[in-house]
Amino acid sequence: MWPSSSVVTSGDLVASAFATVTTNGWEDPVIASGARTTRDRRAPRQSVRRNLVRPEESAISTRHVSCLTGAVDRITGLLLGTAVGDSLGLPREGLTGGRAARLYGGPLRQRLVLGRGMLSDDTEHACMTAQALLAAGDDPVRFARALAWKLRWWLLALPAAVGWGTLRAIARSWIGFSQGRSGVQSAGNGAVMRAPIIGAWVENPDRIAAFVDASTMITHRDPRARAGSLAVAVAAHHAVRTQKLDPSAVLRDIRARVVDLELLGALDRVEEALLRDHAPSRLAADLGLSRGVTGYVHHTVPICLHAWLRSPYDFRRVVGDVVSLGGDADTTGAIAGALAGATVGASNIPADWLAISDWPRSLAWIRTLGERITRRGPPLRIWWPFIPLRNVAFAAIVLATGLRRLLPPY
Repeated sequence: MWPSSSVVTSGDLVASAFATVTTNGWEDPVIASGARTTRDRRAPRQSVRRNLVRPEESAISTRHVSCLTGAVDRITGLLLGTAVGDSLGLPREGLTGGRAARLYGGPLRQRLVLGRGMLSDDTEHACMTAQALLAAGDDPVRFARALAWKLRWWLLALPAAVGWGTLRAIARSWIGFSQGRSGVQSAGNGAVMRAPIIGAWVENPDRIAAFVDASTMITHRDPRARAGSLAVAVAAHHAVRTQKLDPSAVLRDIRARVVDLELLGALDRVEEALLRDHAPSRLAADLGLSRGVTGYVHHTVPICLHAWLRSPYDFRRVVGDVVSLGGDADTTGAIAGALAGATVGASNIPADWLAISDWPRSLAWIRTLGERITRRGPPLRIWWPFIPLRNVAFAAIVLATGLRRLLPPY
């Protein structure tokens, strides 16, 4: 029933991120592993002619550049989508959808402070995960170690927003628990916010689980947290690499990799809602979430997947549908925004929703991070001494927002 998908291969996405070597006057691509191409020993060795470009070479080069540009746009879209959904949902966090609509009114827009948005822990965790991936490469053990240290230092900067489970886990990490044992028994969605960029990074879908486990176990040891994170990572893998998204293929791939019965049952309800073209608000009501989506992972993940798969190429609708439900709106907005941003690309995220003022993780810095991830370059520097001062200002703004929410309209 769903349209067939056309999947971009891993080579299509990353081959153009690597250099080419010129042999006998012709360009031979360097494979993704970095191994050099083998010369034809029968042909005489000739000097490199850098200024010779044949038409077929030009076409290949153009395709490589076009492919790389598309990959940068999608991965940057994933990170910017996270930031946009996070910042739009932040003022509404903890409110019911109805109360948020009465309090703010009008179309969804940035409104945390003077018509601008700021970023919470959802975007910060996504960025730290991206930085840890750049530091570790394709080694999940090194990745876990790098991410654990980033989370430790992040907590020392006194972030204004941190989940209770994540707080306890990082505290355990500081007193000596390893990254594989620091997580707490929690089925919250704290680890899910780190999952989309993992799915975008890992080329081989069979290796996604190893990186998801490495990330999740640092903060959450509950198998349900792992299942939800894996589902979102697999979805993001499709979002970045699929030219024409097939919702049934995405759900089928998730089912093949997840064993959690509760989540599998929720995915059945997601597919039924898609077939019947039910709005996310209808699915939320069916799941008992009419007063807002909770931070429970098996509430967050089905709602975000449904909103995205229902309108994968309409970023405004995906994020708007999820944020308007209320509850844990910044996290649900960040996850849905990541999936939608990866599908439409950074160039198609609404410009008016990019009214975000934050530093040192500014939108320009996030764009650069997206390029680094695509090209698998070194980690991106960040001016860390400013972060505690920024967190103090952010805490004051969030407190003022909370006080305003105590006033009518109710």
